[in-house]
Amino acid sequence: MSDNLTTRYIQIQGVAQTFKTRKGPFCALRNIDLDVARGEFVTLIGHSGCGKSTLLNLIAGLTLPTQGALICANREIAGPGPDRGVVFQNHSLLPWLTCFENVHLAVERVFGPTEGRSQLKARTEAALAMVGLTPAMHKRPGEISGGMKQRVGIARALSMEPKVLLMDEPFGALDALTRAKLQDELLQIVATTHSTVVMVTHDVDEAVLLSDRIVMMTNGPAATIGEILAVDLPRPRNRVELAEDPRYLRCRKAVIDFLYTRQAHVEPQAA
Repeated sequence: MSDNLTTRYIQIQGVAQTFKTRKGPFCALRNIDLDVARGEFVTLIGHSGCGKSTLLNLIAGLTLPTQGALICANREIAGPGPDRGVVFQNHSLLPWLTCFENVHLAVERVFGPTEGRSQLKARTEAALAMVGLTPAMHKRPGEISGGMKQRVGIARALSMEPKVLLMDEPFGALDALTRAKLQDELLQIVATTHSTVVMVTHDVDEAVLLSDRIVMMTNGPAATIGEILAVDLPRPRNRVELAEDPRYLRCRKAVIDFLYTRQAHVEPQAA
């Protein structure tokens, strides 16, 4: 049982997802089979419309598959739960609440029935400290930068002590320098928490820097897993040292070859 949980912490078995549209059924995903080990960092990458976010939403339990099953820690995923924390590209913070209050809301929802006020406050402050936001905890979202807002979103997810951290392009809307800083911080957080992470990204360098494995999706509709690349780079990782590492360059080339050669995205011609 313990070996199964270690190597197959998340199990995605024969999953397909079809949506009803005005033009009829739309098949977004087909034949998805994937196991994620406990403590593994997996990224999903592919062109727009390949179902990356759809697959992440299925793991989160925000939608249910039309075929197949998803399992986390030997329990079927039948809906959202605090065992799976989600960080969206849009930070989704409540603008009238402070950073502390936004995180505290999640902490209270998960731990409120069993813990006292001081314990909930300590949990909230610890989560904000983990992402370096202690000085800004009493500011509202409108008073902080985009990068800081994403930190609050990450803190909110981590505050629930989830077994799995799900991230949907959390740094996609940020400038390059801020994105790089948050990627480095995420590496440190994951090293500390030993979280199991599934992350959607469009960024090849981000995928190689962060991942243990990169799941490359074929083009949609009816997208599936085209290839899975193991990233054999030791941790902790330093982006400057990796820039000329042959193993890093080899992984980067493999992903680019898949995306832009074998899965070249051809735009439809205008009529």
